[in-house]
Amino acid sequence: MGNVTVFVLLGLSKNQHIEVFCFVLFLVCYMAIWMGNLLVMISITFTQLVDQPMYFFLNHLSLSDLCYTSTVTPKLLTDLLAERKVISYNNCMTQLFVLHFLGAIEIFILTAMAYDRYVAICRPLHYTIIMNRQRCIEILAVCCTGGFLHSASQSLLITFLSFCDNNEIDHYFCDVYPLLKLSCTETHRIGLFVIVDSGLIALVTFVILMFSYCLILYTIRGYPAESRSKALSTCSSHITVMFLFFVPVLFIYIRPNTTFPEDKVFALFYTIIAPMFNPLIYTLRNNEMKNAIKKICYHQISL
Repeated sequence: MGNVTVFVLLGLSKNQHIEVFCFVLFLVCYMAIWMGNLLVMISITFTQLVDQPMYFFLNHLSLSDLCYTSTVTPKLLTDLLAERKVISYNNCMTQLFVLHFLGAIEIFILTAMAYDRYVAICRPLHYTIIMNRQRCIEILAVCCTGGFLHSASQSLLITFLSFCDNNEIDHYFCDVYPLLKLSCTETHRIGLFVIVDSGLIALVTFVILMFSYCLILYTIRGYPAESRSKALSTCSSHITVMFLFFVPVLFIYIRPNTTFPEDKVFALFYTIIAPMFNPLIYTLRNNEMKNAIKKICYHQISL
């Protein structure tokens, strides 16, 4: 830990007018994230969709999105209106752990959703046997365990670093590379571990997901037009969400221990933009979700 008890976050910009604009913009985004993801969760939980594996995972993805963005966005909004943006050492370490824990869970849930679509389309006769409720719960437990192991290992290594005089983090939240840049101890080995633990895992997962969706698209070539259209609609939604989340993550974590000014912009994609667009992507191109939302709305109106 060294002499540092608090960190100063430099934030997104030093221009006050830009910060006010960003505050309004991200406040609207944060409200949209809560409204969209809560609507998805309610529409799944209180309809028959809750029994389907894909929506079981989508429900938990929405919950993960809410928790994930709430780890960063409220602090960001507060700091945008503050003259001095500070965070204590303990809060910084907590934010780092929770952010990577939930982020890894989200990556693993996206993988589980791809596996679910693969089984549904490529092995339809065995789908109900393979993707039973017990199996879904087990997969979710593996996602949470994987997220914990990923985050705990990284956070533990960061706690061994010493921070001397410089306590200014050139970011709007506590992340691994900005903290490594501040450390006055040797960080080369930890940087390599981060590449493996974050970048390489994200890259391998992304490649596996792309391969699985290519396999699905190849399989549905011989399907009837209606079935093919439904499968394409579902898969295209998943692929869009996957790109929104994975491309910025890979840009930041797949490289050696270096930071760029663009990192903050790319981080906005997976901390705010992706959680905001996920509900829209999954509902606008999904008739089952649209019908479930209509049922919930009609039920509320009738009450």
